[in-house]
Amino acid sequence: MKNAEKEQRYFGRGSAPMDLEIKRAKGSLIWDVEGKKYIDFLGGSGVGCLGWGNSEIEMRMRSADIPTYVYPNFRYKRWGDLAEKLALITPKHLTTSFRTTGGSEAVEAAMQVAMMYTGRKKFLSIEGSYHGNTIGAISLGASENQKKFTNLLSGCEKISPPLDQNALDRIEGLLKNNEFAAFIMEPVICNLGVLIPPEEFMQTLYQLCKSHGTLLVMDEAISGFGRTGKLFGSEHYDIQPDMMVLDKAISGGYAGIGALIVTDEIASVVNEKVGLYSTFGWHPLGVEAAIAIVDILLTDTENLFANVEANSSLFASELQKMEFHQEPEIRVKGLAIGVDVKDQQYAQDIKKRGVEKGLLMNTENSSLTFFPALNINRETVLEGLSLLRNIL
Repeated sequence: MKNAEKEQRYFGRGSAPMDLEIKRAKGSLIWDVEGKKYIDFLGGSGVGCLGWGNSEIEMRMRSADIPTYVYPNFRYKRWGDLAEKLALITPKHLTTSFRTTGGSEAVEAAMQVAMMYTGRKKFLSIEGSYHGNTIGAISLGASENQKKFTNLLSGCEKISPPLDQNALDRIEGLLKNNEFAAFIMEPVICNLGVLIPPEEFMQTLYQLCKSHGTLLVMDEAISGFGRTGKLFGSEHYDIQPDMMVLDKAISGGYAGIGALIVTDEIASVVNEKVGLYSTFGWHPLGVEAAIAIVDILLTDTENLFANVEANSSLFASELQKMEFHQEPEIRVKGLAIGVDVKDQQYAQDIKKRGVEKGLLMNTENSSLTFFPALNINRETVLEGLSLLRNIL
């Protein structure tokens, strides 16, 4: 039985896969089982922040003297080491990390913490956004999810883009009733084709949340760990989120791990009361990978961000020269890149032809999205962009 047939018979999926079976990966290159090479502009949707098969991370994981597993209610030194490092690299007012296995669980944790801290039960988010696959996270996402899951959480309101003064007026009208525990969003909304909120919107949103006792939660699952040209996407704005959700690039793909990091004030109220038991949260392997990622980001900051800036400009300039069916909207923040081609089927066709020609990317509605490794070299970027130009 061929693998595709075996998967169809025994393996459950939420959606149809790309016609691509992976054999190996190194840096920003991927090879399939037939030996065909692909330029990886997809980057695991932000997971592969330092490319695949990173020798430094792998060496540290192999040489680490760690247990197979640690029961969540035991003590483990490396949990404290990682929590300390996350407090070091995130905005200074965020200090206490809670363990999770990934982003969905971290979003659920944020919702529980927000309800316990504020005594409120409602949530506000961006219409069409994506925050995970659990019932709580789906409730924060697109309203159309209600068609498939008819018993989603009540009290989850949405703000539709564009994120302008009208959106702010609606937010103020909702928050003034003092019923909302938290406003949850990505600082750069990668799952809406890299929608970049205006600075004025984010600053006013921050002030509104502060005025009405609503916690501001930044979901940095994709925008974190250098993706947008800063360590965290929320650093582009003059705001101080009450909580941040961390996932994806936190381990570079070496193990499943996520985190929720909160302020001292929030931690003092909810710590040891909220629970948040996670059977595999901060598994020893994931912790070693995460510590290695943070160490590399700290020791090689200048080179990494110089590379991000240079390749960000390269993507922006080259994409503007390409001939799409109609004038696209190109959105670039660091190496979070979205190209809205204004036609969902056209975007899907480009993605499909990309796989055929050896270029990997993703789509969000009518937008092509690119999340290449922070350390991708110029030659690989140009090779991938040349493939895209030929596809068009």
